[in-house]
Amino acid sequence: MNYRTIMRNLREDRDLTQREVGLVINKSQQGYSHIEDGRAELKIEDLIKLCRFYGVSADYFIGISDNPGMQK
Repeated sequence: MNYRTIMRNLREDRDLTQREVGLVINKSQQGYSHIEDGRAELKIEDLIKLCRFYGVSADYFIGISDNPGMQK
């Protein structure tokens, strides 16, 4: 699974809109949509913000691990 699919699943599992999550990374709904749809890349700074927001590890977010837990 690629990070865009995981990104969408995390958002939808929490019943959040693209606009709501876009605010977390200082993007408009359209800007966030472009990332989810593959028309724009996710910046590393935004990846970090989203991992913190969702409480998941970067390894999980980018599809390296099946374990969503944050490592201490």
